[in-house]
Amino acid sequence: MESYLNENFGDVKAKNSSEEALQRWRKLCWVVKNRKRRFRFTANLDKRNEAEAIRRSNQEKFRVAVLVSQAALQFIHGLTLTSEYTVPEEVKDAGFQICADELGSVVEGRDVKKLKIHGGVEGISSKVATSITSGISTSEELLSKRKEIYGINKFTESPVKGFLTFVWEALQDMTLMILAFCAFVSLVVGLATEGWPKGAHDGLGIVASILLVVFVTATSDYRQSLQFKDLDREKKKITVQVTRDECRQKISIYDLLPGDIVHLSIGDQVPADGLFISGFSVIINESSLTGESEPVNVNSQNPFLLSGTKVQDGSCKMLVTTVGMRTQWGKLMATLSEGGNDETPLQVKLNGVATIIGKIGLFFALVTFAVLVQGLFTRKLQEGSQWIWSGDDAMEILEFFAIAVTIVVVAVPEGLPLAVTLSLAFAMKKMMNDKALVRNLAACETMGSSTTICSDKTGTLTTNHMTVVKACICGKTKEVGSSKDASNFCSEIPDSALRILLQSIFNNTGGEVVKNKDDKNEILGTPTEMAILEFGLQLGGDFQVERQACHIVKVEPFNSVRKRMGVVLELPEAEGGFRVHCKGASEIILAACDKVIDSKGEVVPLDKEYVNRLENTIEQFANEALRTLCLAYMEIESEFSAENPIPTRGYTCIGIVGIKDPVRPGVRESVAICRSAGITVRMVTGDNINTAKAIARECGILTENGLAIEGPEFREKSEEEMREIIPKIQLLHHNGEKIRTKSRSLMKADPKLCHVASSSSHTRDHPIVMARSSPLDKHTLVKQLRTTFEEVVAVTGDGTNDAPALHEADIGLAMGIAGTEVAKESADVIILDDNFSTIVTVAKWGRSVYINIQKFVQFQLTVNVVALIVNFSSACLTGEQIMFVSLSM
Repeated sequence: MESYLNENFGDVKAKNSSEEALQRWRKLCWVVKNRKRRFRFTANLDKRNEAEAIRRSNQEKFRVAVLVSQAALQFIHGLTLTSEYTVPEEVKDAGFQICADELGSVVEGRDVKKLKIHGGVEGISSKVATSITSGISTSEELLSKRKEIYGINKFTESPVKGFLTFVWEALQDMTLMILAFCAFVSLVVGLATEGWPKGAHDGLGIVASILLVVFVTATSDYRQSLQFKDLDREKKKITVQVTRDECRQKISIYDLLPGDIVHLSIGDQVPADGLFISGFSVIINESSLTGESEPVNVNSQNPFLLSGTKVQDGSCKMLVTTVGMRTQWGKLMATLSEGGNDETPLQVKLNGVATIIGKIGLFFALVTFAVLVQGLFTRKLQEGSQWIWSGDDAMEILEFFAIAVTIVVVAVPEGLPLAVTLSLAFAMKKMMNDKALVRNLAACETMGSSTTICSDKTGTLTTNHMTVVKACICGKTKEVGSSKDASNFCSEIPDSALRILLQSIFNNTGGEVVKNKDDKNEILGTPTEMAILEFGLQLGGDFQVERQACHIVKVEPFNSVRKRMGVVLELPEAEGGFRVHCKGASEIILAACDKVIDSKGEVVPLDKEYVNRLENTIEQFANEALRTLCLAYMEIESEFSAENPIPTRGYTCIGIVGIKDPVRPGVRESVAICRSAGITVRMVTGDNINTAKAIARECGILTENGLAIEGPEFREKSEEEMREIIPKIQLLHHNGEKIRTKSRSLMKADPKLCHVASSSSHTRDHPIVMARSSPLDKHTLVKQLRTTFEEVVAVTGDGTNDAPALHEADIGLAMGIAGTEVAKESADVIILDDNFSTIVTVAKWGRSVYINIQKFVQFQLTVNVVALIVNFSSACLTGEQIMFVSLSM
């Protein structure tokens, strides 16, 4: 049976199965009693094809719109444009000057002409009664008016099926229909020959059995549907940062309204249609809507932002113009949702098992019917009445037929594939309580067989609550973990160096210091940015003062490829010129410096001796498990244009900061549980190698005989060298020797995990940390582990550039707090608390699901085989009795 299942049903994978594979197994499942029920939780391929056709149509429309808008730009500049648009009275009465349809047509059609007629972005903002700086008012009365005129940011969803719908679907079972017909005939003949009530016993018995089966089935299916509805609701919880009433705050994307000012950064999904207000280096991936793989630069000349597209690079402020079903993304999502999710490999294989058993059951049913009819003929031959047939004989043949049909009811385990879904749904709900949101149903079962976990360091193994605890500025290294320490350190830094340092901290950042509702400072941004900004405030700096003192000309946001961030400032007239600030990975920024600020605050050449001192400082910080960042700047005398690239060399080193990010409680124990269960834990990080090794040792991942490798070194390896070193040193930090499940002590560690520990068959001799890795390194490693070494790989990721590795892995694990929307969309499971221990919990549930399904299949097959043998050998049970046996299944 196993070879048959692998050959005919083994093409379906946990992720990215071909349509051919999905179609093939459906054709093989022809013994189906109730198609609606059997295939309820499988993808609707016809709906998917319809959605794809709509997507292609939309893509063509958008391509035309882009071409038209580009052509329009060449003609409208300098022209005096007039508008024939009339504002509807109800819109005027609500306090607005533009209706929802007119507003939507500007962005969706990329209508440059209309945008100019309405006064550009500022004109649109005034017409929707909002301020580009303050946002909309949060007054309940004004919000309700806005909702009434422009709608809400929610998509049309398919209505929830009621209980009676599931009853009706359960009644679609072909065998139950046949039994119902048999019951009707039995009642008619019985009442005609034996009268009431004796003649109705058999017929009513069958009816009662059918109704019981239908209502038990419908109740189970209805409860399942409610569970999936709850999970879908959790998946859609996405928050965005907006400005309302001059305060930055986080709100659900479903609470967005036209007029809202949304703050977008790299990795975000654009939550509604809107217009670009301000920002730097904004690159948008519109492939989900237009089908074009080439990203689009969004700026004041091309200000259109479409719902559902992704921010590939940069950051910006956006004015929301259109929400909900008025956007093309809303219309598309309504269609796409009808296609359903891909079925899991286990579901497909159990459908194959059900089909095989169904064929056997059908054979047994025919043979049983033939044996019973033959027995009747034999008896009549012995009695000499073979030519005389009465109503009782017809009823007896009908009863034989009912028994044969009932055997099919018992033999075809229609609930077998659904049992997988039910078990996975139960596990998904339990995992939600354990801070893991499963986006892809197949991930539940795949995680149970994982043999390798490739984990990030920051935020997963560590708390992601960062603080600058040490700094080396102007050649002086001090602890600055408290406000008092920072204040003392500040007094030792020359004024000129302090001014440069604060300018760098507050301008070269992706974070912000804003006033909250209580009029207190609140720091927004990534944990690293928040730590640096907090350090700047402790040094006596003022974010708003520093920002207003200079004009930002260009920003290159940090990403995991460059491992640096840069900003170009136009200095005040008193100073003149431009200044570039740069920060990032210490050794990379230090290598770009040829000067340094000394203890007197003067800029001096960076000689070899000073370089060695700074490198030793970096190594010292890293050995103390601190993340290190280097800050540098450069003066530019000549004019600088935003189109010019930011220089990469010739900087002056300002200093180095060491950021403490403590290891999460319980990580060491979780890593030990993984080892005892045969799961290799590997660490891939972009941090300094010494920092990575220190954290890895603290987590219990890297042992004395372990090895660490840097991304650039790994990148230079040939395919053959990779095949040689990966099994030898177990690329990524890993903990250990091959785990055998013979030891009883391992079972004590965690029985759920240890149950299938023997499935891991690769020898693991030398754990390793991969440091200064790029997203491409992670992708290469995952691909090698999956293809060459046939490992089942789980990978964590939080950034936009982690998406390829998350997509490549058997199980992609995105971080719920630090993760971008792009990473989450590519992931199968979202770790809501960003905790490594939660990943171990997911593995436990995955293995628990396998054990539960295994036990259910054993029970199901036992009942099937026993029922078939009993009926074939004796053919003495009535149809009602067999139906009650079926209920236990």
